[in-house]
Amino acid sequence: MTVSLQRGISRWSAEEDVVFIAGCSSMDVNVASSINALNGTTVKIACVFTSCYKMDTAKFDMNWTYQETANDTEEMVMWKKGMVSVPSYRFGDRVMFAGNLDKNDLSFTLSDVQLEDEGIYHCYVRNPPDRIQGHGIIQLKVVTELPPPRDSTIAVAIGASVGGALALLILSMVVVKCLQLLKPFFLILFGCIPISIDILAHP
Repeated sequence: MTVSLQRGISRWSAEEDVVFIAGCSSMDVNVASSINALNGTTVKIACVFTSCYKMDTAKFDMNWTYQETANDTEEMVMWKKGMVSVPSYRFGDRVMFAGNLDKNDLSFTLSDVQLEDEGIYHCYVRNPPDRIQGHGIIQLKVVTELPPPRDSTIAVAIGASVGGALALLILSMVVVKCLQLLKPFFLILFGCIPISIDILAHP
């Protein structure tokens, strides 16, 4: 780094340049850590990246790979060099690019999902001049049936029971309090407490 005679200005400018360059040397890839898919349906496996540099379709490169388990070799699912996307032989025409390069969206759909499609999917992206290769990992789980819907009737019944019990408790507390306040009156009324004429004359 060259330092001119204006040391203060040159040093400050150099520090600003270093900070600026460091801020543009990274890439973030946003994916869901896991996705559930129903057997026989179509699932979208999403991958979106952010970069400091605008995408150059002539240099841009994307790869989707698949692993049955973490110990297996990665197999190609789809790759995209420039604007051309090529699916793999493993999934055939069941794979279709569903992203939007203008929005840095690299998602794809997998149709007629099978149990053997379950596994780990990797999203790789290069966007020169960014020197960092982006990498996202998604775990796909294939299920044969969806979980049963939550029964709202049970929740309503429980809520009504709790509300009724709470109302009864409040009512009983009010009754007890009223009885405590009226206890002297009832004792006098039924002659349990002797009252003199002076007390009646001067309440």
